Amino acid sequence: METARLAGARVEQTIRVRQAPPAVGAAAYRIVQEALTNAVRHAGPEPAVHVGLHEEQGALRLSVTDDGTGPTPGDTPGFGLVEDPRQQDPGQAGSPGPGAAGHGGLRVRSGDSGNHGRVTLLSTALLSPVLLVTLALLTPHATATRTSAATGCTSSVPYVSGEGGYDTYRIPATVTTRRGTVLAFAEGRYDGAADSGHIDVVLRRSQDGGCTWGPSRVVAAGDGNTRGNPAPVVDPRTGAIVLVTSCNSGAVTEAQIMRGEVTPERGRRVFVQHSLDDGRHFTAPRDITAQVKRPEWRWYATGPGHALALTHGPHAGRLVVPADHSAAPPAGSSDTGQEAKYYGGHAIYSDDGGQSWHIGFVDGSHDGEDNANESTAAELPDGRLYFGARDQNGTSAGNRLDTYSGDGGRTLERPYAVQPTLDDVPVVEGSVLQLPGPDGPLLFSGPSVPNARRSMAIWRSTDAGETFTKALTLSTRKAAYSDLTQVDGDTVGVLYETGDSGTYDTIEFRRLPIDGLPDGLPDDI
Repeated sequence: METARLAGARVEQTIRVRQAPPAVGAAAYRIVQEALTNAVRHAGPEPAVHVGLHEEQGALRLSVTDDGTGPTPGDTPGFGLVEDPRQQDPGQAGSPGPGAAGHGGLRVRSGDSGNHGRVTLLSTALLSPVLLVTLALLTPHATATRTSAATGCTSSVPYVSGEGGYDTYRIPATVTTRRGTVLAFAEGRYDGAADSGHIDVVLRRSQDGGCTWGPSRVVAAGDGNTRGNPAPVVDPRTGAIVLVTSCNSGAVTEAQIMRGEVTPERGRRVFVQHSLDDGRHFTAPRDITAQVKRPEWRWYATGPGHALALTHGPHAGRLVVPADHSAAPPAGSSDTGQEAKYYGGHAIYSDDGGQSWHIGFVDGSHDGEDNANESTAAELPDGRLYFGARDQNGTSAGNRLDTYSGDGGRTLERPYAVQPTLDDVPVVEGSVLQLPGPDGPLLFSGPSVPNARRSMAIWRSTDAGETFTKALTLSTRKAAYSDLTQVDGDTVGVLYETGDSGTYDTIEFRRLPIDGLPDGLPDDI
């Protein structure tokens, strides 16, 4: 039994959590603790909280009990709540039912999964976060089956600018969960296409391989601030979706942050969230800035695009997020810090499922030749990591940079350098994806006109990223940011910004057959 005291409550609260199954362990405990902590901070005085967590018929069960003084809540959107006379503390055999000590019981029914659990809720103030975490923990992890796409589906459009209350959708990021659900993240921008202002991180889920999509949900609300740069990853140990994002005050711009005109509280900060229910719900954003941002850094951006989960070698299970930053000019310099040479790439990583984070390699040359900016990463068949980055107006010829790490992202084998076989790519974000197998190709997605954001294309490399060959062009329409995911054993998905009248008219999801990615001359489809 562990005991944790919740800071910030008006009356000190105690949570007792019984040991969870090893497969979930500390991650599940931390998520329960975070959700209840956030709830108590906004609640009045409440009785002691007792949380039981155990495994039952392949699913995790969570019980929360109080002293019976809390009111019985009514129905809550997304859940069916009914009294359950069989309620007892599942961690104590033979514990009394609802008639003893005034304990009332509720059975929680998820409309999505049909799983059942037993929960006694403290009060309406704690209702939503407890249910969120309960649903997450009730989801089985080991028996999921992958979904398949609808016959004949080639593409879909999960986001259309101007819909859903947002002026523009930008910055796509995508992953495929253990269950085969495709998650499409984006920034929902209220005030226009600009990178500052009121911006939310939103999500749509597809359970048929990216052909149709569920409703859009806000994963991280800006509340007037700028939240974005989604970098999601599926934890290979637990199946949890870990989402890392960046945030700053909606009243400031990137230029102001780079010039050092913004306080740390209003500048760029970094947050992490978790989902244990296949992306249906996420915990509240938790600030990890102190762990991942050096004091001398000003700008900071995670990804954007999917992060990386290592699957083999000594660092298997590690989560790696490619990122970039800007540094302050040296003392005595006449520079403001807004100059592009102060951009640099780095990585952050977690070895415990996203609970704690560390800074890995840091590219800090700042000589103006190669200015690593928005970054992407892949794990190669030999265990090394490939990092690719946008070159933000460096003096070297070319717009794409790359490098390698042989120790899971802690250090680099060499500094970032121009990748000449991707010279057709303009100054823009791009994505890489390593397909499985010892001979699987490394894919890259990005626009294919050097001086314009247009003609989204796929390149492939069969020599671990040393050289790339264009495999196909998706369209000659305007196009910009993109992200890659493997949908199933036969299909790759590309989530990308595109449009006819404007580059950011829509975010489209294109399904591509893996055997249709040729290793030869460009081929339009």
